[in-house]
Amino acid sequence: MSAVRPAAVAGMFYPDDPAELRTDVQNMLSSVPAGNSTPKAVIVPHAGYIYSGSIAASAYAQLVNARSTIQRVVLLGPCHRVPLSGLATSSDDYFETPLGLIAIDHASVASIRSLPQVMEFDPGHQQEHSLEVQLPFLQEVLDDFTLVPLVAGNTSAEDISEVLELLWGGDETLIVVSSDLSHYHDYKTARSMDELTCKAIEALDGNAISNAQACGRNPVAGLLQAAQRHNMKVTTLELKNSADTAGSKDQVVGYGAWMFDE
Repeated sequence: MSAVRPAAVAGMFYPDDPAELRTDVQNMLSSVPAGNSTPKAVIVPHAGYIYSGSIAASAYAQLVNARSTIQRVVLLGPCHRVPLSGLATSSDDYFETPLGLIAIDHASVASIRSLPQVMEFDPGHQQEHSLEVQLPFLQEVLDDFTLVPLVAGNTSAEDISEVLELLWGGDETLIVVSSDLSHYHDYKTARSMDELTCKAIEALDGNAISNAQACGRNPVAGLLQAAQRHNMKVTTLELKNSADTAGSKDQVVGYGAWMFDE
């Protein structure tokens, strides 16, 4: 019998009704410019859709021309719920959202399991939202694809970059890094911090980003190290925060979206 990781935050971070969810995602995608080229990697936020969905959509809209080309998604995000050292894979065969099941690419998972920083650890995935909120977007913009889900804990950019290198692939592989930016500062402070983070990402300088600047700092830094090695070009698509979308200016969370081209 197949093992399924059920949706944990449907009805909280995004709608649990399939029709409503599909409509919401389509509306967000249609409200931002579509891309002319296909990025190899994107950085996207992972808050509730009312806060960060439109920012994430600015990156996913860039995949419109690769609907049938991308067949595998390597998805990395921070582990919020449980202590973790290294990166955790899942033993499940499918991840589920209200839009259906996504098959896990067990062959790709097996290809990185020999690395000391990679372990199978289901508790890291069971309640984790940083990966889950990306899945409905991927289901809407891509045809059939398999998933390599990885949550990152206390680990280095070098360790994450090594994993990405093994999974890099060609045009069939998309890398998605999930990260919010600064947390719970006033609007002016958050804008200043997030602008510094944006400049560091544009410079491919993960060392210039602290944990206070991005909750997914480790996956971001790992991607930036890999991007340096592959001579990638980065484009900033959006840089906003929760006060720009659906919250007050007292305690805001920062969000950004970037795409990387080889």
